[in-house]
Amino acid sequence: MADETTSTPSPEQQAPSSRPSSGPGGPRPARPAGGPGGGGRKFFRRKKVCKFCTEKIDAISYRDVRLLQGFVAERGKIVPRRLTGVCTRHQRRLSQAIKQSRNIALLAFATRY
Repeated sequence: MADETTSTPSPEQQAPSSRPSSGPGGPRPARPAGGPGGGGRKFFRRKKVCKFCTEKIDAISYRDVRLLQGFVAERGKIVPRRLTGVCTRHQRRLSQAIKQSRNIALLAFATRY
């Protein structure tokens, strides 16, 4: 009885625990190369460029409804520049033109459903 000693060391003597190398289901299989989602296909996103800068359009007219409609969503919201790729300067001018065009009823504020 007195000769029996426990084989496990006390918590103070143990080294700081680290995460186990394998989970409950065993070791994780290696991901295939090509992206975080796997699948072997490399993720590619085209760089967005400002349409107005590339076409060198400096002034955005509130009367050009066809141009402005491309930057208004289906529900009537102005599409943000993170989706269209328009630069900050042109996005400000574009939103001003859309608002002016709405005030004189060339563009709708919202669509009816």
